[in-house]
Amino acid sequence: MSRAGDRGKTLARWLGTGLLGLFLLPMSLSLEVSVGKATTIYAINGSAILLPCTFSSCFGFENLYFRWSYNNSDTYKILIDGIVKNEKSDPKVRVKDDDRITLEGSTKEKMNNISILLSDLEFSDTGKYTCFVRNPKEKDLNNSATIFLQVVDKLEEVDNTVTLIILAVVGGVIGLLVSILLLKKLITFILKKTREKKKECLVSSSGNDNTENGLPGSKAEEKPPTKV
Repeated sequence: MSRAGDRGKTLARWLGTGLLGLFLLPMSLSLEVSVGKATTIYAINGSAILLPCTFSSCFGFENLYFRWSYNNSDTYKILIDGIVKNEKSDPKVRVKDDDRITLEGSTKEKMNNISILLSDLEFSDTGKYTCFVRNPKEKDLNNSATIFLQVVDKLEEVDNTVTLIILAVVGGVIGLLVSILLLKKLITFILKKTREKKKECLVSSSGNDNTENGLPGSKAEEKPPTKV
């Protein structure tokens, strides 16, 4: 009985854990935040850069809270924060730390965009920028994504010389192979036509009257016997 009871408790515990996991799984995957595929972006000193951020929720959102924060080795500060009332309203800024920052996002047409534009960049702007989102409709479930900004004096030009050389060599090899194949087909065609002409010539020659030279296949003309 004790073994059966232990098995029953283990099964109940396993079922409980499994059901809890199935319940929490869609919750953990519902609110997503993205700053794009690039983890690091570069911008020239004195220019402007768009820091992208979008969010999505399978359960919708109401009074969604968002903020952008900046962090480097010795500084942390909240740059901007705001609220998105619902899916039909645009984000509303509550606090903005820097006048160089402009909210460029929109939630209309299901864009769910809370990107910011940072103007007049300085070298001190180099650091991590984190987009944070919290959704009260999902019991204050939150998520965030981080992108690293590197402010530089000038953008380095990528030298494509090697790539161009490789492409030229590959293109030349492909062109050579195509030329060889075409030449092979042309030679095969000429040889075929030559053989056909020789065959026609032999057939034509076999039908000629070769009495004088006595060639095989010649037509011998019968002469009447000589009268004595």
